[in-house]
Amino acid sequence: MIIRDKKSWLRLLFVWQGSVLPQILPRLLALLALAVAVVYVHGRLLTYKVPLTAAPFTLFGVTLAIFLGFYNNASYDRFWEGRKQWGALLNTTRSLLRQALTLGGYPAGAPEPAQFGRLLIACTYALKHQLRRTDATPDLARLLPTPLAQAVGQATFGPIRLVLELGRWVQQGRESARLDLAQQLAFEHNFNLLTDIVGACERLAGTPIPYTYSVILHRTVYLYCFLLPFGLVDSLGWVTPLIVVFVGYTFMALDAVMREMEEPFGSGANALALTAMSHFIETTLLEMVGEPAPPAPARPSRYVAD
Repeated sequence: MIIRDKKSWLRLLFVWQGSVLPQILPRLLALLALAVAVVYVHGRLLTYKVPLTAAPFTLFGVTLAIFLGFYNNASYDRFWEGRKQWGALLNTTRSLLRQALTLGGYPAGAPEPAQFGRLLIACTYALKHQLRRTDATPDLARLLPTPLAQAVGQATFGPIRLVLELGRWVQQGRESARLDLAQQLAFEHNFNLLTDIVGACERLAGTPIPYTYSVILHRTVYLYCFLLPFGLVDSLGWVTPLIVVFVGYTFMALDAVMREMEEPFGSGANALALTAMSHFIETTLLEMVGEPAPPAPARPSRYVAD
C-alpha cells in the first residue's frame, strides 16, 4: 500500500514514487513514438491514408470511460471489503484476548492468557500467508510450540486449524471449571466471527473479477489509445502526440491501478499492507498481555508498506 503525505497541488503534479507512471512509462513512450510517426507521414499507413476522424473516438471514449468506471468500482469494492475484514479481525482478536484475560479465571501474570494471545497472533499471520500464498513457517516457528507450528504449517487451512486450538483452550477452561457455560458461549460467538472473517477473505482471494471481462477492457483501452493518433492528426497536426499521450496516460494508469486493487491481498504497491496490519495486531495483543512488541517490519521502499 502506498503511504505518503499529500503535498500541495503543484508538487502532486510531479510525484514519481508512489505513482503508476514508472510502470506505464514504456507504453507511453511507445504511444508517443507512434503518434510522432503518424503525424510525420500525415496519417498514412504504408501508402494508404487512414480515414479516421475525431468523431468516433469521442463517442467511443465516453463509452470506454463508463466501462472503466464500472471496473474501477468493482475493484475498489473488493479492496474496501478486504480492508473491512482485516479491521474486523483486529476487533475480534482484541475482544477474544480481553475475554481470556478477564473471564478465563487466571490470576494476573499467568502464562495461559499470553499463550491464548500468541495463538491469535499466529492465526493472523497464518491468514496473511494463506492469502498471499507465501511460507508461514518463520512466523509460526516464533509464535507457537514446535509440534503445533509444524502441524499448522502442514495444514491446508492454517487459520482454521488455529481457531480449533483456540476452541480447545476454552474447552480446557470449561473442563477445569474456570469458565461457565455463559462465558464459553461468549467465546464461541467471537470464534464464529473469526471464522466468518477467514471465510470472507478466502472468498475474495478465490473469486477474482471474471478474466474475460478484464481482457476485453484491457484490449479495448490499448486499441483505443494506439488508434487515436490516426483520428486526431488531421485536426491537431503536431499537437497530436501531446494530446494522445495525455489521453493514454489517463486510461493506461487507471487500468494499471484497477488491476492492482482488484487483488487486495496481493503484493502490488496498491494492495493492502497485510504485513503492516499483522504487525499492528501483534503489537496491540502483546501490549494487552504486557509483553514487548517486535520491531516493525522493514518497508519494501520509502513510500510503500507491504
